[in-house]
Amino acid sequence: MEQYEPDRLSAVQRAAMRRSFKNGRASLTRRSLLRASAGGALAAGGLGTLSACGIPAAGQTQGGVSAEDHSVKEKTVNFSNWTEYMDVDDSGKHHPTLDRFAQRTGIKVKYSEDINDNNEFFGKIKPQLAAGQDTGRDLIVLTDWLAARLIRLGWVQKLDPSNLPHAYTNLSAQFRSPDWDPGRAYSYVWQGISTVIAYNKKALDGVEVKSVSDLLDNPKLKGRVGFLSEMRDSIGMTLLDMGKDPADFTADDYDAAIARLQKAVDKGQIRRFTGNDYTSDLTSGDFAACVAWAGDVVQLKADSPDIDFLIPDSGYVTSTDNLLIPNKARHKTNAERLIDYYYEPKAAAELAAYINYVCPVDGVKTELAKIDEDAANNPLIIPDKAMAAKSHAFRSLSSKEETEFEAKFAKLTGA
Repeated sequence: MEQYEPDRLSAVQRAAMRRSFKNGRASLTRRSLLRASAGGALAAGGLGTLSACGIPAAGQTQGGVSAEDHSVKEKTVNFSNWTEYMDVDDSGKHHPTLDRFAQRTGIKVKYSEDINDNNEFFGKIKPQLAAGQDTGRDLIVLTDWLAARLIRLGWVQKLDPSNLPHAYTNLSAQFRSPDWDPGRAYSYVWQGISTVIAYNKKALDGVEVKSVSDLLDNPKLKGRVGFLSEMRDSIGMTLLDMGKDPADFTADDYDAAIARLQKAVDKGQIRRFTGNDYTSDLTSGDFAACVAWAGDVVQLKADSPDIDFLIPDSGYVTSTDNLLIPNKARHKTNAERLIDYYYEPKAAAELAAYINYVCPVDGVKTELAKIDEDAANNPLIIPDKAMAAKSHAFRSLSSKEETEFEAKFAKLTGA
């Protein structure tokens, strides 16, 4: 079994990682790009037009279609990812973990930062996938709701466990079996994304916040509360506060959550629904407290002593970005070896130290502490058992549910 043996990190490299940990570049850029992706499906007609374009509706699974694997003869892998979602050296030209993978395996990684939005990327690759053609990509990273759609459509290949020994062993328990891919037959987590409550201690001025109920009901916070413009995050946190599980809720539960948020909007409790731009409202004090993404809070805490976060007793919502191999990919085995490489704790630690999202790899904390002890002890990057136990995934939706639920949320937010 191959083991990752990085060169000893230089002082310059360690300093670069610490800088990236504090400047917010990775997480802020990543989330600002993602923020409108799910809702954009409605505006683009992404769900309603699938069948009209000759593409089978979600649920009409065809089964993954493989191609002749050229991995042995062609020592390459084409990897498409989001921008600012990979470690970078001081020059900004090299990705150290990818370089080490190539040095060890002889497999050259053609790395492209060509995913700017889930729906935009889906529109780019769906004509080829629908036609049973190679997309030119061996490995892609998609957010869970879109990953679920591609699996339902039968447009990604089933993974070979024999090529994924580290991934199978080291995947954290909280990510092991989402309802849209039980047992991770088609996907593995790239990074986790946690939704929490963030607050500005100075702006709160002694007002106590412990729950979503406090955000929605405390008159002392009127006009100084923010919720997210991503439906699954805001509705998921509200459902939890109502004693409902986002992984198992009914249409009536959803409507009740919408009604609860609508009441807060009508009385002026919620200032606005935002994407990543809530960070400026929070740091300025326009938001005393808000629903927030943990990756941003890591950065904001590093820059301001007034910013902190809490996990409500009711729990928090976790989503994931996921690695998948599209149908007809030419280098499936090479892609699986790359997936597995990032589940080796040392490689995972170097990636986590740079991008600061929830690392899905068990055993990474010791290795991360060698690079950045603060990051290793941050539960927003390495959740402890208590925090992991409070995480809840938002269940996958049918095409009909997705269209109806997003429309109701768009009406709530004025989108």
